[in-house]
Amino acid sequence: MATVRVTLSIDENLLRSLRISAARHGKRDSELVEEALREHFGFGVIERIQEQSPFKDMDEDELMELVNAEVHAMRAERDAR
Repeated sequence: MATVRVTLSIDENLLRSLRISAARHGKRDSELVEEALREHFGFGVIERIQEQSPFKDMDEDELMELVNAEVHAMRAERDAR
């Protein structure tokens, strides 16, 4: 997937923490930001599902349907409590 350069304005303490964490993990700042965004938007869930053998051959649309169904089921369970 192609990457694009962006300019962001964020809190200086948050940026400092990002840079420290990136250095500790041997990664670039942008890698950590991308990982956090992937998790926030649910891409991490899709990637974890794809790693499981029953779902390896599903295309992105099928996986999104499955993820959405799981999210709705989790919300229904939460609301029932």
